[in-house]
Amino acid sequence: MILCITHSNDYYNIDIFFEYLTSKNIPYFRLNSDHVNHLQEISINENSFELTDESGNTVRSEDIKAVWHRKGWRITIPEELDSDYVKVFLNEYGSLRYNLYTALEDIPWINPFEKETKVDGNKVYQLKIAKKNNLTIPKTLFSNDEEKITAFFHEYCNGKAVAKLHGVISKSMSGEDLLSTTIIDEDNLESIADIAYCPMIFQPYIEKEYELRIMYVDGDFFTGKINNSEHADWRVNQGNYFWSAYELPEDIKSHLSGMMKEMGLYMGAIDMIKGRDGNYYFLEVNPQGEWGMLQKELNFPIAERIADNLIKRMKN
Repeated sequence: MILCITHSNDYYNIDIFFEYLTSKNIPYFRLNSDHVNHLQEISINENSFELTDESGNTVRSEDIKAVWHRKGWRITIPEELDSDYVKVFLNEYGSLRYNLYTALEDIPWINPFEKETKVDGNKVYQLKIAKKNNLTIPKTLFSNDEEKITAFFHEYCNGKAVAKLHGVISKSMSGEDLLSTTIIDEDNLESIADIAYCPMIFQPYIEKEYELRIMYVDGDFFTGKINNSEHADWRVNQGNYFWSAYELPEDIKSHLSGMMKEMGLYMGAIDMIKGRDGNYYFLEVNPQGEWGMLQKELNFPIAERIADNLIKRMKN
């Protein structure tokens, strides 16, 4: 059995994944990460666990042979819960969920939970490993220091910078992260005066030809190109763009493969841009990033390759 950890509003990508498993006669269990709460019955001991979900389906840890950590969402709080108990509710159910995950750490995962958490929570670490593997990265500063940000702007940004939150503001109903990306120029540089309350990542604005969303699955690359040369991030205005298939240069594939292997990731959604200077710039990798648009619009068999990887590894 393959355990798929996702959330209650997830669809399309996961539906294709389950359909493919069914065609291969591989059983699966869907665990909604946001419903690991009062809606489920959960018992854990030092050797195993048993979980019955909100629909009455039961799974035991000894039946699970592989795990896809598709999406993690914040645990849902019951409306009737007294506000004084919200913190302890989230803390204790968060601990329970973590214990569930770590009880399965010795079987195949996409991606291993601890490695994924480290990568997803540390964009500066990502850039360091990318550079180590011969990828071109933008000069980067993660800071809450107005003076140092201003100095960085004048030294490296040639009058125009991009400011990003390290994390995300929220998630859409489909699970897509909604990012906050801001363009900084000489006219609005003074707006960073309140940066002490919200540290951000700063990079020079790179004049680009196009953006690339690259879905990496254990050495395979599924790359979509989007002709967004005007905006800082295609996701801000995604309804106006169309995806086309793209073939990465072999040296870029090799560098990305080395980076992903060093990070310990079997899969991830990688964002790069092709600069007008001819360089490919690595921006980030999201281990749980979205790729449904690539499968839907370009017929890439991404869900199938994820399933194939787990099936292969759980049989070894």
